[in-house]
Amino acid sequence: MPSAETSPDPNSSAAFLRLAGRRAWTSRLAELGRRAQSGPLSGRAAQQRHAVEFVLARVAEGRGSERLGPAERQVLAFAQDAVRLARTLPEEPRARLRALILEGLTGEQTLIPLCHLLRTAARYRERGFSVDFAGLAEGAPFDLRISRGGAVAEVVCETVSAEEGRPVHRGDWCALVDRVHPGLQTWLAAHPGRYLLKMTLPEGLSGPAKAAELQSRIMALLADRRRQDSSADAVLKLDPLVLAGAQAGPALPQRLREQFGPEAHLAVTADSAGGSVFVMAARAGRENAVAGAVVTRMRLAAESRLTGSAPGILSVFVDDLEKVEWRSLRETLELEGAARRFLTEASARPVVAAVCASRMEMFGFVPPDAAPEGELRFRNPSHPAAKSPALAPAVTSSP
Repeated sequence: MPSAETSPDPNSSAAFLRLAGRRAWTSRLAELGRRAQSGPLSGRAAQQRHAVEFVLARVAEGRGSERLGPAERQVLAFAQDAVRLARTLPEEPRARLRALILEGLTGEQTLIPLCHLLRTAARYRERGFSVDFAGLAEGAPFDLRISRGGAVAEVVCETVSAEEGRPVHRGDWCALVDRVHPGLQTWLAAHPGRYLLKMTLPEGLSGPAKAAELQSRIMALLADRRRQDSSADAVLKLDPLVLAGAQAGPALPQRLREQFGPEAHLAVTADSAGGSVFVMAARAGRENAVAGAVVTRMRLAAESRLTGSAPGILSVFVDDLEKVEWRSLRETLELEGAARRFLTEASARPVVAAVCASRMEMFGFVPPDAAPEGELRFRNPSHPAAKSPALAPAVTSSP
């Protein structure tokens, strides 16, 4: 597969942009630039979510290509693979590839699904499989056809956002924090100390209207010097921040994460001159269901994208995850349990294995932040091809 250890050609970035089309690329870059300037937290979130696009733009413009890190070199390797693939495709399949690229440059979409497709194909080649891009070349409902030792399998590549399983959407949380932050700084300067605002949101947080309403309630609570504000859709409670070593320093976010867990949404406003700290911690009224969102996508893909004429492999990329969240999904076996339950369903009969990965694996993170083998694999023991020696490298469950 493309590797961060390789030295991809920096010119591959410019070649990829030509493949996308200059007009589409210029328009997209302008839009992402506006998002990156939308607010401190929202801007950082946009830069993280669209990191692939920002890296390609920087290298294409000749800015800092000699100082690329492993993840950035991986991005260039994907761009190089996309260009090479385009050169091998006839006109109609090449148009499908370009449509896939343009889809990733539209609205809330990203280029991650394309990277996932290219990475998946490269990993199967590494394991000795012949790989055909059947979705592009033939218009097949699945993406890849892999073969080895006379055995053939269909591979579906899906990308699902963790936001689909979060009652409190991270994007809306970032927008809320950016809106509240200036007012908090002013309030904190007038009321020095250490504070913790705990928010329980029974129905979660989704959409700008709810974020605006919550902002108003937070600022009203502070202005009225109240300690609590309760309603059916939000419970706000202001307390002193009691946390050993709770100074406004580099260790504070980690200490807060240890106390509130991987599902909490946290934000810190600090007055470094006076040592004051204001922490906001939000949780929904129900647990995150990221694993459930992944399985929902698996179920839909199994029913709509596999032909049943060959064993099917569902390769699902779980995006918009933080390291701690991805690690928790794996170590608690929440994702494994959900995937294995799915494999017992009737809809999973065509599926010989389900595979999951995240940006941690895609961009070269090491265990325990990433899965040891670069992905999680769950074999369906009831499938007739589950014990096929030829398919074993693609379907054997992760240890």
